[in-house]
Amino acid sequence: IDLSVVDVSFKNNRGIPRYNDFRVALRRPRLRDWEELSANPVTQRKLRDIYGKLDMVDTMIGLFAEAAPAGFGFSDTAFRIFLLMAARRLQSDRFLTVDFRPEVYSPLGIDWIANNGMTNLILRHCPELAAALPRSGNAFAPFRPIATGI
Repeated sequence: IDLSVVDVSFKNNRGIPRYNDFRVALRRPRLRDWEELSANPVTQRKLRDIYGKLDMVDTMIGLFAEAAPAGFGFSDTAFRIFLLMAARRLQSDRFLTVDFRPEVYSPLGIDWIANNGMTNLILRHCPELAAALPRSGNAFAPFRPIATGI
């Protein structure tokens, strides 16, 4: 079984909109040609062969095909959804709202949070990723490629 096909089928049956309709729901302009979705001619051709019309592209496929702005790890449309979801998760997590205090985390824990960032957290738990982390210091920027030896 091709699970990616099953996943797309389930989403279509659950009323998930197609990519262009999804963009419109986010008040983004509807794309009119394949070049607006991807700058890669191979990707454009494959999507055109599979979907025929731009309005038939599945949402997740469109999000993955959409080019990321410079310095971003994923597309503008996906980033907008990320922001909405992240804000809601932060606001609904008691450990990040009413229980974000030394009595719950300990004074040492609160101090660690206040004086460290995502890069420090990654290096603390996965020091082998040091070579891949962005030089900008922003752990959310695209990681650098590393040789795997495979």
